[in-house]
Amino acid sequence: MSAGLTRIVLVTGLSGAGKSTALKQFEDLGWEVADNIPISLLTPMVREISPEGWRNIAVGVDTRTRGFSEQKVLNLRDELREDPSSEVTLLYLGCDAATLQRRFTETRRRHPMASDRPVMDGILEEKRLLEMISKESDEQIDTTLLSLPELRQQLINRFSLEDQPALSITVTSFSFKKGLPREADLVFDMRFLRNPYYDPDLREKTGQQKEVADYIAEDESFAPFLDQLKNMLDTLLPRYRAEGKSYLTIAIGCTGGRHRSVCVAENIHDHMERNGYLTHLVHRDLP
Repeated sequence: MSAGLTRIVLVTGLSGAGKSTALKQFEDLGWEVADNIPISLLTPMVREISPEGWRNIAVGVDTRTRGFSEQKVLNLRDELREDPSSEVTLLYLGCDAATLQRRFTETRRRHPMASDRPVMDGILEEKRLLEMISKESDEQIDTTLLSLPELRQQLINRFSLEDQPALSITVTSFSFKKGLPREADLVFDMRFLRNPYYDPDLREKTGQQKEVADYIAEDESFAPFLDQLKNMLDTLLPRYRAEGKSYLTIAIGCTGGRHRSVCVAENIHDHMERNGYLTHLVHRDLP
């Protein structure tokens, strides 16, 4: 970011998808944060804050905001971008409807658009109201399968103000049975490797344990594949960095997300760290 440039992030998305968590994380990262300011007041508010020395401003905007409409939010982004000293990002937090329904049911919270009707009706109505914003957003985070720490880490990777390497990498293992990580940039399938699940002594262990890792390493395809994968990433990552990509998620999957994917993810994470990248390791489907 150029010196003197004001960074503005408009944080929006579905109720229950993590907007409050995101705004709290922005605050923890040192951003000036405001939430649910009437749309008509946002542009003058941002212009008033900027001369006071705040160069990083996160603003929450959603269907509860007074004067809200999709077009007004998009117009607000475009209006703020008319100032050449501003860098404006529209961040959308999404989540699938079934997960949102479960979250509202578990917390016994009332959906803001379902005060007198079933929660799912409110969720679907809000999805409809935000459809255009979702399509036009500059950044998206799908929180369907993210824990709160994983959501915070994604925000840190994308919006931290600390000096850090230009490319931040998340390596995640996962189970194909539970679906692909929606934030994945690169996906690799480990189901060709011998499966420790069929060894009764290893079934309840994980790929983090030496005896499981040794079992997988005995597969004659393991070492050649791992070498080729490391070589490919060593070629790709500098190119991604040169193109200005600031974060990358490498997803490594197997059937259950417990043995082979975990073992390979551990290896790739360690390799990336040795090469000097800021690397975060997630085992999405380990209990």
